[in-house]
Amino acid sequence: MTVGEAIRAAAEALAVEWGRLDAEVLMAHALGVSRSDMLLRHMRDPVPDGFASLLERRLAHEPVAYILGHQEFYGRDFIVTPDVLIPRGDSETLIGAALELAPDATRVLDPGTGSGALLLTYLAETGASGIGIDASAAALSVAQANAEKLGLGDKAQFHEAEWSREGWADDLGKFDLILCNPPYVEDAAPLDRSVRDYEPASALFAGPEGLADYRVLMPQIAKLLAENGTAIFEIGSKQVDPVTRLAENCGYRVRLHRDLAGRPRALSLKLQR
Repeated sequence: MTVGEAIRAAAEALAVEWGRLDAEVLMAHALGVSRSDMLLRHMRDPVPDGFASLLERRLAHEPVAYILGHQEFYGRDFIVTPDVLIPRGDSETLIGAALELAPDATRVLDPGTGSGALLLTYLAETGASGIGIDASAAALSVAQANAEKLGLGDKAQFHEAEWSREGWADDLGKFDLILCNPPYVEDAAPLDRSVRDYEPASALFAGPEGLADYRVLMPQIAKLLAENGTAIFEIGSKQVDPVTRLAENCGYRVRLHRDLAGRPRALSLKLQR
């Protein structure tokens, strides 16, 4: 069987709209070449030995990013493992909002940093420095590896801390910008198996309404913002009203930001002084 024939068969087996793309990406990985190079030069090659095992993992609904060990975000390649959420294009909305509202921030905080994608992207775009916080030591190892990979090891620090525990932020100081993608999925929400079965539940679920972590974080973030500082939270597309109310009750002025598909994706907050 040739590479081209195997890709067609794999796409049929995957039986999803994006199955062809998944098959091509996995085949290119097995060949050790780029997808474009494979499509141009390798479609008649014999199938490499490693492709079958990669396809088997994808057929079991494992996300392609975990199989490959990396994911693109805002034009940069990030290491990902099952210890962190896979960075998604929707979250780039937070970066766009940050560059618009706080382009000159010098000190940045990313609570729940995971892979470090939000923090490190802003630092790479601006030259700022910052701190990433996560309750998972394994996630922090991934974030640190990404900082080193991107040449930001001297700009980013990572600390293990859990925002539900009193005193977690006592020694952090003030920040010009806070970027946060907290858990916000309802406990009973229907999710694709590739998400529910593989991505870390602690970074996804936030109680029956998906609001538990906003309720904890909103009052605490106010104490961490510098004068005229900005906080930007990712939200679920149906959470605009409840999260806005939470923020306004904590004394913030709130602005909505939509993703490229026009869905509500982030709220930027400034304290009413």
